[in-house]
Formats: sequence, C-alpha cells, structure tokens
Amino acid sequence: MANITFKGNSVTLLGNEVKVGDKAPNFTVLANNLSEVTLDDTKGQVRLISVVPSLDTGVCDAQTRRFNEEASKLGNVKILTISVDLPFAQGRWCGANGIENVQTLSDHRDLSFGEAYGVAIKELRLLARAVFVVDSNDTVTYVEYVSEATNHPNYEAAIEAAKSAK
Repeated sequence: MANITFKGNSVTLLGNEVKVGDKAPNFTVLANNLSEVTLDDTKGQVRLISVVPSLDTGVCDAQTRRFNEEASKLGNVKILTISVDLPFAQGRWCGANGIENVQTLSDHRDLSFGEAYGVAIKELRLLARAVFVVDSNDTVTYVEYVSEATNHPNYEAAIEAAKSAK
C-alpha cells in the first residue's frame, strides 16, 4: 500500500492499491442528486478521477478548480472528483464556485470507491488525495497517491496522462 500522511501523521489506507496496467475497479458513488454512479456509467470514455479529502478545504478547492479549468481543453476526457462530502454539500460548493466541467461524486455512503482504489483513510473516514487516469478500455494508465494529503498532486503529469490515454 501507498504510505500516506495527513498533516504529518501516518494513516492507514483501506482497500487495495491500484497500479498502472490494472483493470480499473468498478465502484458505486452518489451524484449530487443522490442517483448512483458507477465507473461503467462512463464506459468508452477516458476518465481522470481526482480524489480529494473535502471540497471545503484550500488544496481540495484548488485541485477541483484546476481540473475544472482544464476540462474544456481535454476533449473526450470525463473528469470525476470524488470525496466523502455529502452530495448536497458538493452541489452547493459547485454552485457557489461556478464548477461546471467536472462531476462531483460522493463516497460517503459506503466508501465503495475508497476501498476499491485504496484511498479510504481508516482513522478519519476521509479519502486520501490521489489522481487516477482510466482509458476507454477501463485500464488504469496513471496513478498518483499524494504522499502527504495536504499537498497538491502533479497536475501537469495527470493532465498529460489524460491527453495520452485513448
């Protein structure tokens, strides 16, 4: 498993670490309208999955805004931002911040995504910061588990990976 810290303290990640070349695990999360969303719902598209602990924090806010800005330049890439924030809070945050190009999804119900991708923080019931790119054939082509949850991911590498995926 990836070694992750949160504010300098080691945390335990639940689930299995995902690696480049793996078949992307399916998951079930909730859209802002409470409908279920799975990986299969975006089958045939390249997906950039941005994972954040909470949209209401500075780095998570910046990360989501950055990928929202890049979305229009990425063509057939679907950007999903997943956190354990409640769907209502995600919808409110997106509306207040003009976020329209990424889909925010909630893993609060059962940590389906967090455990499938090895980013569920046992001690905090939050998701660790990470970025995954999944190609149109459901193969993982890029993985970044950010070693300190309060740091930014490598935006450029993730964006290039999404551009290169088919």
